[in-house]
Amino acid sequence: IIFKKNKQVSQFRLLEKVVQILSERNIPYMLTGSIVSSLQGIPRSTHDIDIIISINKTDIHKITEAFSKDDYYINKKSIEAAIINKDQFNIIDINQGDKIDFWILTDNEYDKSRFSRKQKVKFLDFEIYVSAPEDTILQKLYWSKQSGGSKKQFDDALNVFEIQYSNLDISYIVFWSKKLNIESLFKELKLKADIIE
Repeated sequence: IIFKKNKQVSQFRLLEKVVQILSERNIPYMLTGSIVSSLQGIPRSTHDIDIIISINKTDIHKITEAFSKDDYYINKKSIEAAIINKDQFNIIDINQGDKIDFWILTDNEYDKSRFSRKQKVKFLDFEIYVSAPEDTILQKLYWSKQSGGSKKQFDDALNVFEIQYSNLDISYIVFWSKKLNIESLFKELKLKADIIE
């Protein structure tokens, strides 16, 4: 348990360094995934750190030059391929073994929508842009469907829905749940939700 806690701390320190670098170099980003659903819902242990970034080839050096080759693994060609294919690349802390996955912002209508709605929040002792609660819910439901009905992903969405309910834009979730073909999952979520109004 102590190892896991220390591991989580080192992960978050890597995240802090990455966020600082992206902010200083004016590279738009947004944290997403299970860390965000833990912030907005019920915390759970996760080893995944996912960041969406908006960059082009001329920005690559801004990232690679910021990380010492002795301490971090980051591959320029992987970043170039990710930008071309609208895919992902990662940075690995060689000493700690921690990893952050970067997903290139696509031209997909929903991706552009959720990226434009990102929110700045306090995380530990630094500020960070995260996905809005509505988009956290939608993404978790989407990944639940993509993974064949993952209960963990669905429960993450349910917890965020219950805790953030009074502040949610329900019409936004309804609109995109139809577009993303997860309307039935959202209906199931609403039936299972324990809401105190």
